[in-house]
Amino acid sequence: MDKDRKYTEIGTSEYPLSLAQSKFCPKQLYVAGCIPRTTDDGTPLVGIAMVGTRRPSDSARELCRRLVFSLKGTNAVVVSGLAQGIDSLCHEAALDAGIPTIAVLAQGLSTYVQGSRGELLGHILDAGGAVVSQFEPDTPAYKGNFIARNKIISGLCQATVIVQSKKTGGALLTADFCIEESKTLLAVPGNFDSEVAAGPNALLDSGKAKPVFIPESLRKLVGIQEPQALSLQDLPATGCSLSEPARELFAQMRGFRKTIDDMERDSGLKTAELLAILTELEIAGLVSTQDNFRFYFDGAF
Repeated sequence: MDKDRKYTEIGTSEYPLSLAQSKFCPKQLYVAGCIPRTTDDGTPLVGIAMVGTRRPSDSARELCRRLVFSLKGTNAVVVSGLAQGIDSLCHEAALDAGIPTIAVLAQGLSTYVQGSRGELLGHILDAGGAVVSQFEPDTPAYKGNFIARNKIISGLCQATVIVQSKKTGGALLTADFCIEESKTLLAVPGNFDSEVAAGPNALLDSGKAKPVFIPESLRKLVGIQEPQALSLQDLPATGCSLSEPARELFAQMRGFRKTIDDMERDSGLKTAELLAILTELEIAGLVSTQDNFRFYFDGAF
């Protein structure tokens, strides 16, 4: 981690989320940044662990995005291990969605985190999230540290989601710790001949995990507060106003994910008109896009 970043050691009485009640509660915890604890209205936050392989499929970024964005507007905190692959993709999606996120490290907080992971760590802290570790500040990332890290990931959360994993790996250890404490374990099923679906499929086949067939159903499966959808009637209170064409398009498309071609076909509007309206809706926070190809209308994540 950046040497200029500050960290503190906290005691068990200050432990976040469900960690203080977990059998995996460590004797010490070092924290950089701010551990998210409540929503703006004071609702306690709930940790949702989302973990998986370091070498995911080509479609993993979109899968992680849809899973994480389904938690938008709820009292969820996305917890993962800052590893390359699924972990980092889930942290990134949480940042994009404005969802609090906590990264748990297998090394001390004063040690250096390289490359894109180090940049992501900085983004998490800059966004008001936290990076935590049970290890002394100068401890390197020894192989044996990852089991302890995975215990904390599970301990922080009321549910764990195995997104993609090979038949063996750290994500499945996290699943074991989740099961050991009788917490909710979920897994995303995949093609039976896919190497990165072998872990989730095995958990599902054994009955140890419940399936997440549709990413948008995740918030219901983990049993967290439903998001409060923004209505057109609520917009004036936020300081936003929409043109009539924008109101009509949003009312027609709400809850769907559409391309420009889809919207041209369904609305009868031309591309130039649609782009102007989409800009208006994005400013109002009712539409988002990551690739300028697929547009997510409120509720369609």
